[in-house]
Amino acid sequence: MAHLVPDRPIRAVAFDLDGLIYNTEHVFNRTAVQMVANRNLPMPPDLLKSMMGRRAEESFLVMKQMLNLADSIESLQQEAWASFFDMLDLHLRPMPGLFELLSHLETCQLPKAVATSSPRWYMERMLGRHELASRFSFALTAEDVKLGKPNPEIYLKAAAGLGVDPAEMLVLEDSEAGTRAAAAAGAFVISVPHEHSSHHDFSVAKRVAKQLDDVLIMELLSPLARSTVSAS
Repeated sequence: MAHLVPDRPIRAVAFDLDGLIYNTEHVFNRTAVQMVANRNLPMPPDLLKSMMGRRAEESFLVMKQMLNLADSIESLQQEAWASFFDMLDLHLRPMPGLFELLSHLETCQLPKAVATSSPRWYMERMLGRHELASRFSFALTAEDVKLGKPNPEIYLKAAAGLGVDPAEMLVLEDSEAGTRAAAAAGAFVISVPHEHSSHHDFSVAKRVAKQLDDVLIMELLSPLARSTVSAS
């Protein structure tokens, strides 16, 4: 495989949260499956894919429309959060390679941020685990944008907050919606799918990695690689 060479030096990194930092998409999927089963309805084949990567209100609007539910979006969210946190401690795991990549970025002195479709209270609760919050310069959440992923707004704001041009920002995403958002922002996006998103369309990504400490990511962020791009 040829080395991945960006047109501009990578000067910062933005991380999605769910399914990228933690395996929470696994828990969300179990939650959605349970909600559909509770209503004795068949699971639409594209429901989980269509919900993934979006803000909660938009995600549950998809569920409401695809299942033709009378439930309010607010009641669906409340039901989902209750089920999610009941399952969380049993199933939650950091994604493979997370800590290795964070340490590598800190060695390279590259600033990093979180850009998630989830609400701030949830993001703070999740990053409080494993003392992750202090390892990021800042986090953007659903409340910080008018339009959720796949709209590029959150990644344009992430680049501005990191003080870089979007083309100088690596975005790591696990979903099609998030990948499309990052690409539309002009960021250098690498998708890192998992078992629940491996069937998504990542054609707009620069490359698809197996996990967060994949060699293509680590080499891309090495000081030597970045100095080579800067000199070209």
